[in-house]
Amino acid sequence: MDYKAAAQQVYEKIGGRENIVSAAHCATRLRLVIGDNDKCDKEAVEQIEGVKGVFFASGQLQIIFGTGTVNKVYEEFVKIAGITAASKEEVKQAANARQSLPKRLIKTLGDVFVPIIPAIVASGLLMGLLEGLSKVYPGLADSGTYTILHLFSNAAFTFLPVLIAVSAARVFGGNMFLGAVIGMIMIHPDLVNAWSVATTDSVPTASVWFGLYDIQLVGYQGHVIPVVIAVWFMSNLEKRLHKLVPEVIDLFVTPLVTVLVTGYLTLTIFGPVFSWIETGVLNGVQYLITLPLGIGAALAGGIYPVTVVAGVHHMYNALEAGLLSANGINTWMPIATAANVAQGGAALAIALKTKNKKLKSVALPSSLSAFMGITEPVIFGVNLRYMKPFIAGMIGGACGALVAGVTGVGATAYGITGIFGYLITTDYTVQYTLIIAVAVIVSFLISWILFRDEEEKQAVNADTAPGQQQKDSGEQRAERADAEMDAQNPDYTIGSPLQGEAIKLTEVKDETFAGEILGKGMAVVPSEGTVKAPFDGMVSTLFDTKHAIGLTSQTGIELLIHVGINTVELGGAHYTAHVSEGDTVRAGQTLLTFDMDAIRQAGYDITTPVIVTNSDDYRQVLQETIGSVTYGQPVLKVEKEERG
Repeated sequence: MDYKAAAQQVYEKIGGRENIVSAAHCATRLRLVIGDNDKCDKEAVEQIEGVKGVFFASGQLQIIFGTGTVNKVYEEFVKIAGITAASKEEVKQAANARQSLPKRLIKTLGDVFVPIIPAIVASGLLMGLLEGLSKVYPGLADSGTYTILHLFSNAAFTFLPVLIAVSAARVFGGNMFLGAVIGMIMIHPDLVNAWSVATTDSVPTASVWFGLYDIQLVGYQGHVIPVVIAVWFMSNLEKRLHKLVPEVIDLFVTPLVTVLVTGYLTLTIFGPVFSWIETGVLNGVQYLITLPLGIGAALAGGIYPVTVVAGVHHMYNALEAGLLSANGINTWMPIATAANVAQGGAALAIALKTKNKKLKSVALPSSLSAFMGITEPVIFGVNLRYMKPFIAGMIGGACGALVAGVTGVGATAYGITGIFGYLITTDYTVQYTLIIAVAVIVSFLISWILFRDEEEKQAVNADTAPGQQQKDSGEQRAERADAEMDAQNPDYTIGSPLQGEAIKLTEVKDETFAGEILGKGMAVVPSEGTVKAPFDGMVSTLFDTKHAIGLTSQTGIELLIHVGINTVELGGAHYTAHVSEGDTVRAGQTLLTFDMDAIRQAGYDITTPVIVTNSDDYRQVLQETIGSVTYGQPVLKVEKEERG
């Protein structure tokens, strides 16, 4: 393709130089921060040759070109725009700076609460499992094993303020251990446990601020926002002190003053004020959910997808954490489930109704992803594109949430929705099933009725016409491959580039990969830090950060090996490349090595997607192996297009 022409068209369609704030790229996407989104002709950008998808997310315009293409388009784009290349982190900072204050606050809450989801999920699942087993085996509750496991299930919730404090300190740039101390102060055993205040005869008080007023010496179990506020203050105070205090005494003075000042303000001001505000918000949410006839829940379920589109849905993590801390039950999760699976139901109707293979190949897997709780692929890739399915999903979500409000279903954790939600709703299996069924059926039927084949054809024609040259080049590659391959072996097999555990691509914890937006494939959870060539071919792309490499086989297969999730943020740390872009490689040759332990300690998932980025050039891409794999073991089978 003509990379310069593609870059020129992107430049023109987003509003030109005066509308560009910053630009960068990752393994597959051109990431742009623009001044005015209204000046961007998104539909026109989608029709540019080579563009595989366009969406706004996190304050950025993200244009998917795919591995091996995006870096070449980016080079031309920077030249045309006359701007300086920026890192992905710099673009993120620019995007955040341009977002409104409410969005920045909501994003911050997401950054604080998302990383602690695994701890909450582990405790919630164990709690639900114990409750279920106790009903089947009533005597289990009297056993020593149950006592120990019950202790495990409560741990994350008992010390939740400490987990939140550590995560908040990381987000705000403070010392995580000082943050942990602030969290510990707020649930110190010398304070009356907040959950036992109701059964306490008298709550001790203390006179503060030179006798100005008294405070109750009660802990902050069941509260989350006061912890975030306290650690935000602590982090800013600590950074300020590091600048002011001479280095020779900084190690002693800064931690002392930080803990002393923050701790006192937390127990005397931040805690009392923000716990009162938080309690009011939670009571308001509970009131909304429990409105007669489930009206409030239905309203929440209907607008939920809109908040996903706006990128503010991470605020619900804080809400769910607060509900769990205060009441021990998360009544928001079933509402989110209804909204998520309803979008999946709407896309499923399109997948079954459309005659277009490309649309079907996107709609079907993305709908299944939504049933598992991941909705970005189905919303941005299918439903919003045609709008009527999106609205059908909103209606279905409202109906499912209505059932949730009426039945009062609750969960023992947060961070899980959809089918996996059964694991944390052990007491409501029938009701939870009804919620999912209503949401899916309603959205499916409405989408089936509203979606018109003519609209689908128009969208497909608009989508495919500009990219005909790319399609032709794919056909030419496949035809050359036909001549080179033995007629008795019509399919291509790709060996594993890593040693470890092979999993389905849909299990990867990244919406772009799991939704197969970049292509079909599989993933490996590596047991060794080495990537080897899975076939004879050429290195088409090697990113500066060494975390991702693109290969092109002798038969035209374009493969992306992306070591880890979001590991581009490491900037190349812990990765070593043993080849260069343009090198010819042989199967089994070492391409990359990486330090698995260091990457994990830095907080990154090392799951490695292996993607056939030109999947559309083939009839289908099938995963051959799930489970333990070694280098070169067949993991993917690429079936050629059938030709008349």
